[in-house]
Amino acid sequence: MNALQERQWVEAARQGDQDAFEQLVRAYEKRVFALTLRMCGNPEDAAEAAQEAFLAVWQGLKFFRGDSSFSTWLYRLTANAAIDCLRREKKRRGELSIEGGELPLSLPDAGPSPQEAAEGGELRAAVNAALARLTDQHRTVLILRELQELSYEEIAGALGLDLGTVKSRISRARKALRKILLEDGNLSGYLPSKDTEQSGRGARRP
Repeated sequence: MNALQERQWVEAARQGDQDAFEQLVRAYEKRVFALTLRMCGNPEDAAEAAQEAFLAVWQGLKFFRGDSSFSTWLYRLTANAAIDCLRREKKRRGELSIEGGELPLSLPDAGPSPQEAAEGGELRAAVNAALARLTDQHRTVLILRELQELSYEEIAGALGLDLGTVKSRISRARKALRKILLEDGNLSGYLPSKDTEQSGRGARRP
């Protein structure tokens, strides 16, 4: 789908063309579900949130003026739907630096050895569990930045925030996630020691 085709579908959908809207749903449904799944944590809630997001898109299209891109607007509605779903779930239950490669949220698949594959799977699970313990705000910005790979500007547009707020929120979210993982002992062996960080860039001794 190119930009021109998308604009045509959006304009037609704004006029009530359900076929054009269906084309937009097909173009974005995988990305929307990937975002809601990361935020909600299980397929059932993720599917519900994704459905609510697309319903919000259909109902709000007549008010969409194109001040931001359609995808940015869609991400905003998707994030809101996922957060609403999380809040409902928490109510039912009565409770409830990644950047630069230091702590990747999306870890590579199996490594060259069974031990490395097991370690990678354990860290993946630890990161997912830590993400679930973040606040809704922190989890949302991290997922949009690290997993959806949106720029700071795109996140600002998607969440209706100014750029400075996005940057500071992402920074705080990374620190919070790192703190959880450190407290749980899940960063041992994955982060350099202070001595290594301070002393430099020399070769590691055997």
